[in-house]
Amino acid sequence: MTEHLPVAVLGARGRMGAEAVRAVEAAPDLALVAALGSSDPLDSLVSAGARVVVDLTVPDATYDNVAFAVEHGMHAVVGTTGWSADRLDRLGSLLAASPATGVLIAPNFALGSVLATAFAATAARYFESVEIVELHHPDKVDAPSGTAVRTAQLVAAARASAGTPDAPDATRDALDGARGATVDGVPVHSVRLRGLTAHQEVLLGSPGEQLTIRHDSYDRASFMPGVLLGIRSVADHPGLTVGLDGYLDLQAGGR
Repeated sequence: MTEHLPVAVLGARGRMGAEAVRAVEAAPDLALVAALGSSDPLDSLVSAGARVVVDLTVPDATYDNVAFAVEHGMHAVVGTTGWSADRLDRLGSLLAASPATGVLIAPNFALGSVLATAFAATAARYFESVEIVELHHPDKVDAPSGTAVRTAQLVAAARASAGTPDAPDATRDALDGARGATVDGVPVHSVRLRGLTAHQEVLLGSPGEQLTIRHDSYDRASFMPGVLLGIRSVADHPGLTVGLDGYLDLQAGGR
């Protein structure tokens, strides 16, 4: 008889959490052993026998949730934003004391989005200019999105390694925010509009041509294949992995 992997979902009453609960319940190789809301005690993860914890909560709670999982030998798959460099460093120190435990922090679980970011990082070294536009529903609490920040970071790193010069910009007078936020030198523009779910464009330009790499998620179900991939793979990747691309073979893409 096939052993089912015991999984717990934190933030189970939210929209993403509820979708994850349904996905885990429908997976033939997984067993949902706990579905916790914000007021439920984390100790129940231990009594439920969870081996993988999926954190889809809020930025203020996510570090403590993941730290609890790591301290109790549980792997964690995290889709919650709010992971500063300091928090990542603290988590890395915690994982050093639990070398067999894996944590995946993924700004985006949509496989198409992960691939689009990888394609953008590959292409960005060949174009003079690059900017990012991310578009989300107005209930999203952070801007820019975690996906846009990670995309900008990977794009900037690819351009730096290739020796690509900074993009030209002759702007001298601008209203505050008109050129967007700047992440590692890459302008990022955030749109919040009712009717949207999660969308991103990377705009690349050189004299005489433009390349646009766009990904659209129209439903939160688009994130579930990535969540399930993370759940099934996290134990095979001890330590901290940031970005679902760390679990994918993207070498054919030139990275």
